[in-house]
Amino acid sequence: MHRDQSHTVFVLDEPSVGLHPLDVRTLLAVLRELTDRGATVIVIEHDLDLIANADHVVDLGPGGGEDGGRVIAAGTPSEVARDPASVTGPYLARALDGTGPAPLQ
Repeated sequence: MHRDQSHTVFVLDEPSVGLHPLDVRTLLAVLRELTDRGATVIVIEHDLDLIANADHVVDLGPGGGEDGGRVIAAGTPSEVARDPASVTGPYLARALDGTGPAPLQ
């Protein structure tokens, strides 16, 4: 990845499925490299480490299938973590404050 990616959009659906937590760190590093080179990266994900490291989160729900598909909360990970309407928020708050899966620095 030694070239400009500013005209590139990557859409990844659950890229962390099946990965060991150390491999998730590697994935995060690759995604960070892409965005540092100007790419737009859109990730559909449930892994709290990836969500905690996002620039922007859109929490859909409140459930799955017919019970989902509505925007429940949106913003930075910290904003979503504080949103009382977010089902993901309490878990994300734990990831951000270190009492759950920790965000990577």
